[in-house]
Amino acid sequence: MGALLAAVVLAAVPLAAPAAAAPPVAPAVPGAAVPGAAVPDTVVLDGHRLAETKRRLDRGDPRLRRALRDLTARADRWLGQGPWTVVDKPRPAPGGDPHDYLSQAPYWWPTGPRTPENPWGCPYEQRDGERNPEVDTGTDRRDAENVFDSSYELSLAWYYTGERAYAEHAATVLRTWFLDPATRMNPRLDHGQFIPCRYDGRAIGIIDFSQSYTSVLDAQAILAAGAPGWTRTDRARTTAWNKDFRDWLAHSDFGRQEGAATNNHGTFYDLQLAALARATGDDALARRTVRDARARRVDPQIAADGSQPQELARTRSWHYSTFDLVAYARLADVGRHVGVDLWAHRGPAGQSLGGAVRYLLPAATGERPWPHPELDFRRYAAADVVHAAADAGDRAARAAVPKLQAPPGGDLWELRPAAEQLDSIAG
Repeated sequence: MGALLAAVVLAAVPLAAPAAAAPPVAPAVPGAAVPGAAVPDTVVLDGHRLAETKRRLDRGDPRLRRALRDLTARADRWLGQGPWTVVDKPRPAPGGDPHDYLSQAPYWWPTGPRTPENPWGCPYEQRDGERNPEVDTGTDRRDAENVFDSSYELSLAWYYTGERAYAEHAATVLRTWFLDPATRMNPRLDHGQFIPCRYDGRAIGIIDFSQSYTSVLDAQAILAAGAPGWTRTDRARTTAWNKDFRDWLAHSDFGRQEGAATNNHGTFYDLQLAALARATGDDALARRTVRDARARRVDPQIAADGSQPQELARTRSWHYSTFDLVAYARLADVGRHVGVDLWAHRGPAGQSLGGAVRYLLPAATGERPWPHPELDFRRYAAADVVHAAADAGDRAARAAVPKLQAPPGGDLWELRPAAEQLDSIAG
């Protein structure tokens, strides 16, 4: 191990027993035991819309039943996986605490030979858009993404089917990563996207969580709508964890640095802070964060023609253009809960979220090629942000929806109408 971590020895920590492999769960027939009219107090998703979708499923809506098959197929794959824990990485984060989250910068590569004296192959150099495969081994990032995705899809599958196996496994995943004393993660991100031999952690590592943790907040809210295996104690302890994380995000040096970012990092920071504030009962902070994003984010980041110049400068300009809009669309969803309509905002030069989505439509519908650099173009990456704009009333986006390319595994928008990044997340 390199100089940053060589002196640290991972203490023996008892781990939660891994979940036994479980057979796939068949979708429940209409009328099975489900939360019925229960409306989850979600943060990004619209809980009332979920409840109405559930009622339509129970009445046998064929289009929704097809989407439900796609959702439960994903949930079934998670049943035999996990739980995951932050303490089982080969070596702890540079501070020495195995409960601290650790990830490695994705676009930094070793340039020297790996030797006993230089096990990391230092020094490292940056190659924008080229993902170093070693970032997925030896750190917590891949496991954290599994926690985010599995808990979200399992909780949604339980809500729509009533099958307790989905809820119980989601609860186990969340308790193991966030709550159980032996395996929990500390509510801070001091060692995100570290660079060997260079930085023990960086503020931009916060995006490891801000791009997906808001789905976990909704998973927790869905389970709190009556899921078996998710107790009142679990709910209280997740609220406490989320408050600690919210306060770290708002007041730490890394949090302040990430909040000052002027590209997608800043947008995702606002999303995460607003969502945590909403989830922990601080609607005033959530409302202020969404309101401030109009002049602080939309106006300087989106041009009059709808382009996002900072994202177009990247080697993966399509990915980052859709990526930033995922954050905006989800931030607008949080705003809806606290009385702020971010979609309605128009900047002094006409900047708007709708305009930014319309800039993507020719490529999203396949009518014209994307005219900017992109190492790995995936047309379906724009599907969710187009859906979001259409739901917000944009007529051009609404007309484009039938022309969208469905993402792998099917289009789940009707079951979880909040934008997600649908192509690979690379940083």
